[in-house]
Amino acid sequence: MTASTEELDGIIASTLDERELEYEHPQPGRFFVTLPGTKKLRTNCWLLVGAHAFVIEAFVCRGPDEAHQDVYRFLLRRNAKLYGVHYTIDEVGDIYLLGRLSLSAVCAEELDTLLGQVLEAADGDFNVLLEIGFASSIRREWDWRVSRGESLANLQPFRHLVEPSNREKPGIADS
Repeated sequence: MTASTEELDGIIASTLDERELEYEHPQPGRFFVTLPGTKKLRTNCWLLVGAHAFVIEAFVCRGPDEAHQDVYRFLLRRNAKLYGVHYTIDEVGDIYLLGRLSLSAVCAEELDTLLGQVLEAADGDFNVLLEIGFASSIRREWDWRVSRGESLANLQPFRHLVEPSNREKPGIADS
């Protein structure tokens, strides 16, 4: 027998509370969760209890400015290594993680695993996605900041993109 939305809401809320995660519960069956990260400072995701399935959906980054094929190749390869979620894009090309479970599979342990996978993927892949899909923008930003004497602190992970020997197209990191 499948649990009711009210019962599933209780499981979800208690799991989020136990893990001290920030969330909003705007209506039954809907949770907006903020996962703290290091490279991607936070990942926002929806937990949705539907009539037949539980859905987790997290925004990762906007669609790439360049090297679309390389970004999508990275995402497809990465999908093979993810548990319970997969990368997808929306109609404008923005990148999301999406997962679906049967309602009967929703429990604290499975939620913890899914949330951990979302965080690991979104946070762990974030700089790689920026490097591949936004290399020219990063280089322009770096040059602009240098010309104005601005801080480069948050661009340091991309220093290799602006060094003279690396100003070509970035490679695709194996995941």
